[in-house]
Order: sequence, then C-alpha cells, then structure tokens
Amino acid sequence: MPSRADGGPLTAVSAGERGLRYIADLTVRDAEAVTLVEPAEGGWTVHVEIVEDRRVPSSGDILAIYEAELDEEGDLLSYRRLRRYRRGTSEPGEGSR
Repeated sequence: MPSRADGGPLTAVSAGERGLRYIADLTVRDAEAVTLVEPAEGGWTVHVEIVEDRRVPSSGDILAIYEAELDEEGDLLSYRRLRRYRRGTSEPGEGSR
C-alpha cells in the first residue's frame, strides 16, 4: 500500500497535492487544478492542468495537462506533458450526447 514519509498511507488527496507541487515547481508555471488521481502499480498517477501562456482576455489562455508518476512514498518518478489546448475548448467527447 502506498505510504507517506511519516509512515502513514499515501492517500489520493496527498498524492494529488504532491503531484501538483512537483509539476508546478518543475514547469515554473501556475497550476490550475488536479484533473486526475489514480492508483498505479507501485504508486500513483496524477494529471495537473497548467497555464502555459496567459492571454487577454483569459479565454485565450493556453493550458496544458501534465502527468506525474509517483512512487509509493509520493516521490516523483517521471512527468510529461500530455497535451496543450486553448481555455474553454472541451475534451473529446465532453459535452456531446
């Protein structure tokens, strides 16, 4: 079971918080939100939305989703940018019925 440095279990909330901090620190950009936290083999996968380019008006901002892979202790194993998009555009399949 995933754990924290203090010996307690690493929860989805604490994994999300760590993932957000790692991505914001590494990209040196503002984090908007954690968009996914899920257990992975030997740790956690966390997706974080980052503002890559601020525009005026803000509807023109360029955002990106980054993925962080954390080990059982919550240490960063890897990260990568998954995609970039303009604020307000929907995810494929989102809002369609």
